[in-house]
Parts: sequence; structure tokens; C-alpha cells
Amino acid sequence: MSTSEKPGERVKDVRVDEDALHVDLLDGRTITVPLAWYPPLLHATAEQRGNWMISGGGYGIHWPDIDEDLSTEGLLRGAPAPRKSRPMAAHPAS
Repeated sequence: MSTSEKPGERVKDVRVDEDALHVDLLDGRTITVPLAWYPPLLHATAEQRGNWMISGGGYGIHWPDIDEDLSTEGLLRGAPAPRKSRPMAAHPAS
């Protein structure tokens, strides 16, 4: 059994308020992290935040409206979302 296959670390429920993401696990723990760690959730509407589904065999959360995915493993590590690199814009020749 790998570290990501601990049955108690499966998602039971998710709540998102204006400042934080709260994830209840099957083992009774609740993970709370600041929304600032996940900009797509921070900038989403309440309706978009509320439209989530359990994914990854119970170890992940997916928000289809904003195409955001989080894992319980990452949340338990306290890991903010990695910054996505933006393609560099072509600069016109001077």
C-alpha cells in the first residue's frame, strides 16, 4: 500500500468559504487550507466552488467548471498549488 492509498485519507465532504477550503476525510480529520494557495478556487464564483466531485478513487477533488484538481496527499503535505508557467510573449523587434 503506497502512501496515497490510505483508506482514511479519502474525501468525505468539501466546503469552500470566502477564505478557506475545508476537506473532511473518512478518518474524521478535517484539512483546512487558505484559498490563496489555489488561485482558480480563490477567483471562482460560489456556484463554481460548490460544483465539485470526488475523483482519483476517493483521494482527489475535481471542480469541472474551473478544471481544478487537488489530492488529499497534497493537502495533507500542506502544499500550495505549483505556479503554472506562462508562455513568454514574443517581443516585437526594435
